Amino acid sequence: MTSLGGQFSAKRPGDSPFTVRAEVLGGQESRGVLRKISDMLEVIMKRMDTLSKLGNTTDAHRLDELNFLVFCDSLVERIQAIAQNMSDMAVRVEQILQRKPLFFFSAGRDGTMAQCEIPKDHRYPDCPSKMDWMRARWTSDPCYAFYGVDGSDCSFLIYLSEVEWFCPPLAWRNQTATPTLKPPPKRQAVFQSDIGTLLDQVGTGKESLSFMKRRIRRLAAQWASAARRLDDKLRNQWREQKRILVHVGFLTEESGDVFSPKVLKGGPLGEMVQWADILTVLHVLGHNLKISFSLKELHGFLGVPPGRGSCPLSGPLPFDLIYTDYHGLQQMKQHMGLSLRKHKCHIRVIDTFGTEPAYNHEEYATLHGYRTNWGYWNLHSQQYMTMFPHTPDNSFMGFVAEELNETERLHIQRNKVHNMAVVYGKDASMWKGKENFLAILNRYMEIHGTVYYEAQRPPEVPAFVKNHGLLPQQELQQLLRKAKLFIGFGFPYEGPAPLEAIANGCIFLQPKFNPPHSSLNHNFFRGKPTSRKVSSQHPYAEQYIGRPHVITIDFNNSEEFDATIREIMSINVEPFLPYEYTCEGMLERVHAYIHNQDFCSPEAPFPPINSSRTWLGSPPSPFILQSNSSFLTWASNGSSFTSWPPLSALRLLASLEGQSCVKACQSAGLICEPALYRFINIKEAFSALDFQCYGLESEMNHLFPAFSPEHAECSLQQEPLLFSCAGSSAKYQRLCPCRDYRVGQVALCSDCL
Repeated sequence: MTSLGGQFSAKRPGDSPFTVRAEVLGGQESRGVLRKISDMLEVIMKRMDTLSKLGNTTDAHRLDELNFLVFCDSLVERIQAIAQNMSDMAVRVEQILQRKPLFFFSAGRDGTMAQCEIPKDHRYPDCPSKMDWMRARWTSDPCYAFYGVDGSDCSFLIYLSEVEWFCPPLAWRNQTATPTLKPPPKRQAVFQSDIGTLLDQVGTGKESLSFMKRRIRRLAAQWASAARRLDDKLRNQWREQKRILVHVGFLTEESGDVFSPKVLKGGPLGEMVQWADILTVLHVLGHNLKISFSLKELHGFLGVPPGRGSCPLSGPLPFDLIYTDYHGLQQMKQHMGLSLRKHKCHIRVIDTFGTEPAYNHEEYATLHGYRTNWGYWNLHSQQYMTMFPHTPDNSFMGFVAEELNETERLHIQRNKVHNMAVVYGKDASMWKGKENFLAILNRYMEIHGTVYYEAQRPPEVPAFVKNHGLLPQQELQQLLRKAKLFIGFGFPYEGPAPLEAIANGCIFLQPKFNPPHSSLNHNFFRGKPTSRKVSSQHPYAEQYIGRPHVITIDFNNSEEFDATIREIMSINVEPFLPYEYTCEGMLERVHAYIHNQDFCSPEAPFPPINSSRTWLGSPPSPFILQSNSSFLTWASNGSSFTSWPPLSALRLLASLEGQSCVKACQSAGLICEPALYRFINIKEAFSALDFQCYGLESEMNHLFPAFSPEHAECSLQQEPLLFSCAGSSAKYQRLCPCRDYRVGQVALCSDCL
């Protein structure tokens, strides 16, 4: 039932799979239905009158007549009730249609309809087809009536020109009727240490929210201390306070929320850890924060008009930034109408495993086999924010692990139990098939587990394992502070627990995957918008931390496994936590993103006209060879262009054939930086790298810009959304925009703050 009284729903071709349309009967249609009901009643009443006058009938026949009379009597009552409802609805519909619209008028000032003819304007080619759609479907969503549409062509034209943008502005309309709203005044962001208002905003009612609030409280003092240090580092520089909406889509009831019921039953907590830290970092940085865990809250914060999401928002977007996830993004698409397309540059998508550009570009993904259940949103690739810095095409959001003070560090080192191991695996199913190497481990170490169970010990857990059951976070921390070894079984991938174990002085032992796991050979990654090949359970720990804190081996090789356990017994390590996973590191990184990333302002064209006149060299080029290295850098006199990261960070190199820019930059001790691609997508970049181009073309291909050695062809990228660090082909050497990075903060270059 809609707000206009419509009861008849139907799924239509072309509708969103999440939308059910409802048709509302207008006044004429309602009266036609009432006439039909009246005719039916008249026929039934005549039949009943005839039957009541029959006298010479058998008892059986009279019983049939009596049954029919009783049935008819009941049917009449029901039809009369329906008729009354229809009559009431007809009255309501006519009242609405006769009411003055909110701000539209059905005709011009002279009272004629001539001004409401469909304008012919080549700049608005969709106007006629949209008018036809409105004539046929305007009753399908109450939001059109909310905006004053009343079924007349004038109201359609006004709506399509002033609310949507498919028809040109109408000359006879008073264009000053809707004044342009001035943006709110800029305010200064001030670091906050009080978390009381944040806890109130998170709310109650779900175990997932309780878990997040416990984490926020537990880390509050560390966040406050980190904020003071960062404030000193930034030298109290002026920071603009942003209006930020956080919509946690995966925890809404509308998305199914399978996470909350499993919080106390060994379910995954990584996403809730990250969201708790995201909420805290935005709050501590001093931004104006609104938090949504339901569609109702989302509607209220965004100003969604009443209806089913077919219309744009009822006003300007009241936020500078929106942080959400893929579930939330789908919900916004359903309920924001065309406004999502208009405002999507403000959105940041928290995306655990990353989204590569080939999967993000809808047309390209569809044509070239990269279409999955996720992706294809046509966002800038850096609007996706990951849990670990595994996809340089995306931005690295991260989370935090608890830091130890000096007293705690000394206590841990004195009290480590050198023959104690803790297994990474809360779910009993993770223990299946692990008996062989657990038996080897049991020769040397006392094994502890934290496997959830309700009544009986899980049979998958061997009897020699001391199972503590599911532990609260603080008790788990105490267990890790005693243990020497934290061992992974290969799943879950890339969770926060290994970093927490390493921060508490454990050595993390994990299996190497050969061949690496990917969407091509492993169900877990199938359907995810990435072609990344995962070489171990935790690639970040393997690559960025490494020995002695992280050891990665083949668990199927029993001799290697045995030797590694004996090696671990003899190693002493101190607690270690990368700076980027401290509270200060996350505050620094997110501050830099908010202050510098801008996906809404159009980028100046590059190269600009006659730019080569300012470049030196023969032929002229903006690139020079860096002294004492093989890297090409941006010449200091190669004109000044606004960029973040700044052009001073750029290191241009070419990949090997069959090598991605991710790997090419890594092999040089650098990071691929997609924001700098547009500065190397020029013919001068090929000559600077000594590529001889016998042909130069430009097309949509996520591997371009690239050089084909076989044909001596140079190819430029035609679509900026397809600039991609990921991807490789044996046919091409790719041009790669690499950059340096700060020690312990891979997301930021040395000049990025």
